[in-house]
Amino acid sequence: MPTSDLTGRRVLVTGGSGFIGRHVVSALSAEGAVVRVVDLRAPDDPAVDAVLGDIADPHVLEQAFAGGCDSIVHLAAVTSVLRSLQQPELTYRTNVAGTAALLEAGRAAGTTSLAFASTNAVTGPMHEPAITEAATLEPMTPYGSTKAAGEMLMSAYTASYGLRCACLRLTNVYGLGMQAKDSIVARLMRCIRLGTTFEIYGDGTQVRDYVHVLDVVAAMHLALVSDAWSGPMVIGSGSSLSVLEVIDAVREVSGADIDVRHGPAKPGEMPAVIVEPARAHAAGWTPRLPSLRDGLVGVWEEWSQPEAQAVR
Repeated sequence: MPTSDLTGRRVLVTGGSGFIGRHVVSALSAEGAVVRVVDLRAPDDPAVDAVLGDIADPHVLEQAFAGGCDSIVHLAAVTSVLRSLQQPELTYRTNVAGTAALLEAGRAAGTTSLAFASTNAVTGPMHEPAITEAATLEPMTPYGSTKAAGEMLMSAYTASYGLRCACLRLTNVYGLGMQAKDSIVARLMRCIRLGTTFEIYGDGTQVRDYVHVLDVVAAMHLALVSDAWSGPMVIGSGSSLSVLEVIDAVREVSGADIDVRHGPAKPGEMPAVIVEPARAHAAGWTPRLPSLRDGLVGVWEEWSQPEAQAVR
């Protein structure tokens, strides 16, 4: 994390038991913040102060904000595009109603800054060479639309109530501790461990940007402490790769011969995600692991361990 004093700051992390959340909680705690997690699942570390439940439940939020709260890292969400297509009402309840309830509870508790895990899926198909914060919002799925709605709520709370919200439009996040994820890097690692065939959705030429979870954590730290971080901020490496190139990178790092087959393209999938994170760079953020191959080295070291936990 960048060096900036968080000692004593009360930070609520929604979704703090998840993949990104565990990294955020660890980093904030190391910086001296007083961290509380609210999640449907208990943290792996029993020492972490946690409230279990749904952020759309007022009783859960009452417990979560007891004692006051200076800052929020908002990660809790239905994050699967496919699940959002199958369960749009649940996606709305969690991602929109839950976010609205969280913002109002934060306002009442005196919260002054919030870092929101948004997504470049709010912009929909690309109309320019790269996605920037100026792109028109045209989400293609319930997931993207609910994240866009969350951004609009946060814009209102920033302008009306002085609760500064930074909406970090994340690309594909990868890193250590993603054994339970269903993203492409985790799926490839799981196929190697289990000796199964990897299914490519479509022809594999669709391109995505990949950002390491530690770089995401660094951006969230800045979002909590710097007034320059407000509104949408594109967070990505700035270098996109096709699915086929990602497979080749994993093969190179792991030394494994991954068997692949092609399946149908998924509905609502964007053919390309190419981002320009210039605004975040100007605000003090630079990825320490911009190369996917470099970041995959540590990921493969973790997945290659013999423990069964690695393929749950």
